[in-house]
Amino acid sequence: MSSSRKEMPPPPQEGDGNDFHELYNEAKLSQPIKKIEEKWKLVPAFLRLRGLVKQHIDSFNHFLNVDIKQVIKANELITSEADPKFYMKFTYISIEKPKIEEDCESHQLYPNECRIRDLTYAATITVDLEYTKGDRIYIKKGVSIGRMPMMLGASNCWLNNMSNDMLARNKECPYDPRGYFIIKGVEKVLLIQEQMSKNRIIIEQDPKKNFCAQVTSSTYTTKSRTTIVHKNEKFYLKHNTLAEDIPIVVAFKAMGMQCDQEVAQIIGTEPMYLEGLALSLQECSQLNILTQSQALEYMGSKVKTVKAFGPSKSKTPSDEARDILRNVVLAHIPLSKHHMPYFQKCRYMGLMIRRVIEAVNDPTKLDDKDYYGNKRLELAGQLISLLFEDLFKRFQFDLQKQIDSALSRTGARRDNFDAITCIRQDTITSGLEMAIASGNWVLKRFKMERIGVTQPLSRLSYIAAIGMMTRINSQFEKTRKISGPRALQPSHWGILCPADTPEGESCGLVKNLALTTHVTTDCPEAPLHRICIDLGMEDAALLGGDELYSKEHVLIFLNGQPIGVHKQPQKFVRNFRFLRKRGRIQEFVSIYLNDQQNCIYIASDGGRLVRPLLVVEKGKLKLQQRDIEDLSLGLKDFNDFLKEGLIEYLDVNEENNALIALNEELLSREHTTHMEIDPFTILGCVAGLIPYPHHNQSPRNTYQCAMGKQAIGTCGYNQLNRVDTLLYLMVYPQKPLVKTRTIEINNFEKLPAGQNASVAIMSYSGYDIEDAVILNRSSLDRGFARALYVRRYQADIKRYSNGSADVIMPATLPKEKHRQGMFKKFHALDQSGVARVGEALNSGDIFINKYAPVQLADAANQTLSKPNHQPSDNFEYKPRPEAYKGANPAYVDRVIMTSTQEDPFLIKVITRQTRVPEIGDKFSSRHGQKGVVGLIVPQEDMPFSERNGWCPDLVMNPHGFPSRMTVGKMIELISGKAGVLTGACKYGTAFSGDPVEEMGKLLVKNGYSYDGKDVLMSGISGEILPCFVFSGPIYYQRLKHMVQDKMHSRARGPKSTLTRQPTEGRSRDGGLRLGEMERDCLIGYGAANLLLERLMISSDQFVVWVCGKCGFIGYEGMCSYCKSGEQVCSVKMPYACKLLLQELQSMNIRTQIKLADV
Repeated sequence: MSSSRKEMPPPPQEGDGNDFHELYNEAKLSQPIKKIEEKWKLVPAFLRLRGLVKQHIDSFNHFLNVDIKQVIKANELITSEADPKFYMKFTYISIEKPKIEEDCESHQLYPNECRIRDLTYAATITVDLEYTKGDRIYIKKGVSIGRMPMMLGASNCWLNNMSNDMLARNKECPYDPRGYFIIKGVEKVLLIQEQMSKNRIIIEQDPKKNFCAQVTSSTYTTKSRTTIVHKNEKFYLKHNTLAEDIPIVVAFKAMGMQCDQEVAQIIGTEPMYLEGLALSLQECSQLNILTQSQALEYMGSKVKTVKAFGPSKSKTPSDEARDILRNVVLAHIPLSKHHMPYFQKCRYMGLMIRRVIEAVNDPTKLDDKDYYGNKRLELAGQLISLLFEDLFKRFQFDLQKQIDSALSRTGARRDNFDAITCIRQDTITSGLEMAIASGNWVLKRFKMERIGVTQPLSRLSYIAAIGMMTRINSQFEKTRKISGPRALQPSHWGILCPADTPEGESCGLVKNLALTTHVTTDCPEAPLHRICIDLGMEDAALLGGDELYSKEHVLIFLNGQPIGVHKQPQKFVRNFRFLRKRGRIQEFVSIYLNDQQNCIYIASDGGRLVRPLLVVEKGKLKLQQRDIEDLSLGLKDFNDFLKEGLIEYLDVNEENNALIALNEELLSREHTTHMEIDPFTILGCVAGLIPYPHHNQSPRNTYQCAMGKQAIGTCGYNQLNRVDTLLYLMVYPQKPLVKTRTIEINNFEKLPAGQNASVAIMSYSGYDIEDAVILNRSSLDRGFARALYVRRYQADIKRYSNGSADVIMPATLPKEKHRQGMFKKFHALDQSGVARVGEALNSGDIFINKYAPVQLADAANQTLSKPNHQPSDNFEYKPRPEAYKGANPAYVDRVIMTSTQEDPFLIKVITRQTRVPEIGDKFSSRHGQKGVVGLIVPQEDMPFSERNGWCPDLVMNPHGFPSRMTVGKMIELISGKAGVLTGACKYGTAFSGDPVEEMGKLLVKNGYSYDGKDVLMSGISGEILPCFVFSGPIYYQRLKHMVQDKMHSRARGPKSTLTRQPTEGRSRDGGLRLGEMERDCLIGYGAANLLLERLMISSDQFVVWVCGKCGFIGYEGMCSYCKSGEQVCSVKMPYACKLLLQELQSMNIRTQIKLADV
């Protein structure tokens, strides 16, 4: 006994972790690292601070508080050519909170009022001015220059930091994502735009397979693209201001590097680079360009002539070349102060040439354009900043023109001229409104024309709205069949959702953010530059090419510009990250050591994607269980974790320097630097609704992402106060029995979209083939999947310029007996001529009895002769009623009478219909298993459980499983069943969730079969079914596609006026077209008469009189060409054919019809 006791390790003692037994306790060292429970709680803490929709709001706040002031500062002065003494200076700009002025008083404008009254939620932009009037300088504060549409939830929005009680009073939903605009009553989202990185060198091959280095420069004033191309072993500078490519050595000489040796030194003196440059140097000497002035002359001769606005100032070619080198080529590189102003640009061009030479010798050095570290996202703030700057310059240009014309006058009018009177507010107001309303971003200066930047916010369900806020639009054309940009890249891990992308042409081009992604905003560079010098960086301005690129040094870039070198890269990076963890550097700044290029990249620009990760040191997590407990108790928030260095943000580039473990089991002692907060965060907020998604085939998850946005549910707590054009609302929504962490985090439980259906998976009746489902009629009577369809109709009561206006009148009973039956359609109207609330509307019933004025011919003359004449007598009113169209009756739910800023009256009638599921309606589970209702069966005919009388709401065919491989759906059924029996919701979170083995044990414990199968009895024969039936609850969604909105047929109906063929489309009561392929089938069967009937007799048959002599179309008994009616016969042909012949005739093409007796 004593001998065995010696071999046992000493008992572990509770100490400070540093005593001898703790350190050398083998049992403790070899046991697995203890898991930290509930570390997923960091995700909601992160989302309270950043992420999902917060990036839109952060970006817009950055614009309101930082960018807009820089735009004003860059364009602060207006001078006049007419009077050199005059100036106007914008000293300060501020944006107020949204208010509206009506009837000479202003009141606070809230979003709900904007939605109801079709207003724009916007705030006034005010500036402080300093300007001259006569001989004096005046200072005026608070001058309005326009209105800025305000993003909901931004720092100047009334809803910012508002309590839930106050939100409810203002009829807003506390879970509304915000981050959108309201323009004329319509909610508009600015989609995130994906762009290539600005100010970075990208090495690629052009269409002719030449290697080139491309840089898109972007500063506050200019945007331009500079390219260095390598063709025929020589280098050329390519730019769109230059008519043809300039040899690179000529460009160097134009920048003041007149000696070939300097050019060679700045690129590098290794043999590889010198050989690559030799032919370019030779080409320059062949052109006989030796000095800077010769090079500038040569460049000036190659400049494109651009017709500029206003008087063109003639410049010499060398001045033009100098201007282009200074302001356009590599515009983001500043000019140096010393004797060589272009030295920094030369150095940068040298670096570009080095990279191209390396890529020519080793094609693996080419950059991957689809790698996400080379991408930047443009958010609402950057887009509106560009637009505002453009509009502000236009506003200043107009103002300057007016001031010039006023000051060019003489006498007293000039002396009393006040420049404030020239300020027009509508330039900026209407420019911003139009761009956001239409989604067309047109900036003339940058030649930027984009369409579809904004989209109306989808309010089908809460998830549809959130999914829209995290959507990313690419700039690629959808039509080209390119796989590169569409593919899922390894660099998307944790940043973009792998499942949430549409099917079809925009697949992979429209992406969605993952759960914990944040998009950065700009951060100033100057402090970072200082910190780099403090950490031992040598400034690049003091070094030549050989020192910059030597293998002993590492070149340091700050936002794409080389700023210096360092001899100990690892130490520099380590110290930099240490300072960032300590909060001395902003948490979103990234630093990345690239070993291949021997460079360190520091990035602080906006639009990068970052995500939070747990910090690991020496194989151990810095995060402890007590930190999570503090977070649960509310003693800490996410910022505290950042300050303590337990968590840090990494962007895509910096992840290349990190080794990230998925969970505690994968932590290795030496190399691991970070650990994921939780693996489920790689999915977005829409894919996060799927339970057990890691058990499904991946396209099924993608299908569910598309369908989850079409599920009818709850779109917000204020849904009954909303006045949207269309709303689908579930009558009895339920939260899912099997939920995920994402569902808890993004409040889907509070605003669900579906119901837990009792499902039996069995073949029943043959009406369930091809994914159709069978419903229980009694379940429908009890309210299963019942939905409300709420629709808005609206009428404007306009005032016209001639003094007349539309009127609304009650219905009047006609005097004639035979017309009194027509009065039935006015039954819903009240005394004011608008429908009463609660009335049923059938097809053709009128709910707004509007009349529009039609001016009489003689009344127009009277009005001219007597200008003070009251106009009401001169008008005849024509009925322009709003009538209800629809097969099923609807009920008037609300009537809103209000006014807009233009029209004195606006009437909105909101109707509702109850939609009970019927055959042909679409249902889907959360696993991409969609199907229509094939049959509705009375409960007494449904199978039921003999044990407890359980009867399914829905029967699904088992043939939907084998080819689809949605095992997640089966596990959801078992977990849901266990949850019902134990009275608790179960978790199906991705990569974790409750294991199916434990769920099976819970079923056994409650007396059910381990595998979820039950014995059922046939409701028809009363016999026990000869097989076990897999049955239990599954969360089903009812989708917006309903058969009564799509059902369409017609016998006779309207025809289009031009071709006299039946119209097209359900809304116009159109015909059913027999297309080209159907025609081919009928030809294949040889059914000639059927073809004739379909294509002519039932469509546009027309009798034409044709002259047998000349072949032209004439009249009955007369040919106008031959002037006789002897040989005129009638022919049946399609009217479209007759139309074609006449149109050809009008173009002087003679078409004759030759007749023959049959």
